[in-house]
Amino acid sequence: MNPSEYARNPVPVTLFVSYGVKFRELRKEPSNMENVKNVFIQVVRKPQRKVIIKRGVKAAEYFDYCSEVGCDVWGTLLSMDSLCGEPVCMWLPEQYKTANTSTYVMGVEVSVDYDGSIPDGFDIITLPEADYLMFQGEPFAEEDYCDAISAVQTAMNRYAPSVIGYHWDDSNPRIQLEPKGDRGYIELRAVSK
Repeated sequence: MNPSEYARNPVPVTLFVSYGVKFRELRKEPSNMENVKNVFIQVVRKPQRKVIIKRGVKAAEYFDYCSEVGCDVWGTLLSMDSLCGEPVCMWLPEQYKTANTSTYVMGVEVSVDYDGSIPDGFDIITLPEADYLMFQGEPFAEEDYCDAISAVQTAMNRYAPSVIGYHWDDSNPRIQLEPKGDRGYIELRAVSK
């Protein structure tokens, strides 16, 4: 069929598709997929809210934070009502930090009209409504929490939110939930359209 015929009456035709040298073999041996870790991603909208936080000194991650502040903070936070049902850990952007305080904090999200008590040594910040990508790993054995955290953080660092029409919004805190083996590890990172 010459091009002018096809232009007048387009019909399905068999085209030659060159697959290149890497696809020379039509059949491949199956790959061992035993160690693949799935990470599930969904968009979550967080409302405008306040967060009652306990700041550290210079901590950028959990273990340094606990060395600076102590581990009793979590027990205090568990005793408080939270919008999301549990305490959160956060990496704060500069605009939410105060002089000589840590990037990593622990806290509890409360409604924007919260006027209840704030424990001694805690601060309160207000966060805007924002979209987040929630990354959730597979359930894991409790003793494997480091691997579970690493799998989710690696997936998050490799993910390009542009494939779903977003870009990272680092003006909002990154959020970490308690690593619980029965639900998988969860982290949230803010995005904008």
